[in-house]
Amino acid sequence: MLLALFIINLLTFFVYGLDKAKARKAQWRIPEATLLGLAVLGGSIGAWIGMKVWHHKTLHKKFKYGIPLILLAQLLLLAASFL
Repeated sequence: MLLALFIINLLTFFVYGLDKAKARKAQWRIPEATLLGLAVLGGSIGAWIGMKVWHHKTLHKKFKYGIPLILLAQLLLLAASFL
């Protein structure tokens, strides 16, 4: 389980970096639904770190507020699973 979470977060981090590189070169972009979907699938930490490191999607409201909300929801689900 921890290995899977590590992998999805690492993948998400690098996908955010790839999308930022493509944005700078005006190339085909990764759909926002894919970026958000990776966060929902468990990559919210990687998405949040990717946004900070790559300075990517930080002004888009659905990312600026959505990624922290997804992370919070996942942490609450994790905490609830221990009750």
